[in-house]
Amino acid sequence: MSRLTGWWSRRGSAAKVELYTRWSFHFFVLIEIASIGLVPFSEPDDDPVGLPLALALVLLVCGHAVLNAVLSSRALDWALDRRDRPVRLATAQIALTAGGALTVIALRATGVLADPAVATAVVTGLVAFSLGGIVLCVRRPRRMLYVVPATAVATGGAIMAVGLHPAEGIGSAIAILFGGYGLVAACGFSGWLMKIVWELERSRDLKARLAVAEERLRFGRDLHDVIGRNLSVIALKSELAVQLARRERPEAVDQMIEVQHIARESQREVRDVVRGYREADLRVELEGARGVLDAAGIDCAIASPFGSAGLVLPDEVQSALGWVVRETTTNVLRHGDARRCAISVREEEDEVLLTVENDGAGQPTGDGTRGGSGLAGLRERLAAVGGTLEAGPGGDGTFRVAARIPVPRTPRMSRSGVDR
Repeated sequence: MSRLTGWWSRRGSAAKVELYTRWSFHFFVLIEIASIGLVPFSEPDDDPVGLPLALALVLLVCGHAVLNAVLSSRALDWALDRRDRPVRLATAQIALTAGGALTVIALRATGVLADPAVATAVVTGLVAFSLGGIVLCVRRPRRMLYVVPATAVATGGAIMAVGLHPAEGIGSAIAILFGGYGLVAACGFSGWLMKIVWELERSRDLKARLAVAEERLRFGRDLHDVIGRNLSVIALKSELAVQLARRERPEAVDQMIEVQHIARESQREVRDVVRGYREADLRVELEGARGVLDAAGIDCAIASPFGSAGLVLPDEVQSALGWVVRETTTNVLRHGDARRCAISVREEEDEVLLTVENDGAGQPTGDGTRGGSGLAGLRERLAAVGGTLEAGPGGDGTFRVAARIPVPRTPRMSRSGVDR
């Protein structure tokens, strides 16, 4: 079953919306053929439409429906900036619609098509469905507010111009007005929604890239602040030591001793910066996960005993759990389509349990890594402090990651600094 549904579950939100929209427009082919093309065959026996004429009308409707579906697909690609605007297809669709509608009107006026219901259904159907496809090719859909009534008036005027009863012209115009506005609204909104969803998806990716770039700039700025001044001092003192050594002055030794001291101090400061960058603080990571998930529109609930009188854990345990929160939060954002995420930290006898559960993660691979090395890296970090990691789908369609680290009862693991 997972293989049958994987083609859908592995897609992102924007891809799912696009797939649904495209297949909706493809389904319009069947709707147009069923609602218009079969009308000539549904007439009573006392007023039938000739078989050759009925087949010709069916072929006209089928060709019109297929061309409209192709036009809609190309127009959606144009809306997503994947190809040029399908001007030629739109022109061909307009020409086929106008030619087909005028031909049916002429057949009705000459008496070849005697039933007014068939003529009205075919004409109004061709025009209304065409308006739904044409709106996808317009940059400003508001213009269709004027195109629909103008098309309705032109069609009704053409029917009355060939000498048919005014009621047929007025009825066709009203049908085109309501049907055209309905299809224009549905198709225009669907195309606009698909475009907005893809823009949000690109904005989300851009936000993640900007966050990475900002972190790189911060790290580079910290390194510059730490060692930039010290390197300048080292360069000056080394130059001074060279000058003193050339003069055989004993002060050169003192200058080089200071250079050695500054170099060692710089090395220690750089290690502190890198250690702070590579080690994760659990409290900071929990708040960061809440902020990132909330910004992505994911409801994040955190249950943690930390606080003014909260749980106190060893630094190495906090660092390992902080990395679990960081990596799992990244997986929720990148590999799933979650709406809710719950993060919990609690004590269990002689261990600490951290769980991260979301309702939108994709199916993992055999080891629960979803094809990556993130969770495998977490297992290595937890193994260094005696912990374990479990990851896999839950029973209710969720994905759950659980990290356990044994922590013996010590004064450091007491609440409010008092052993229990």
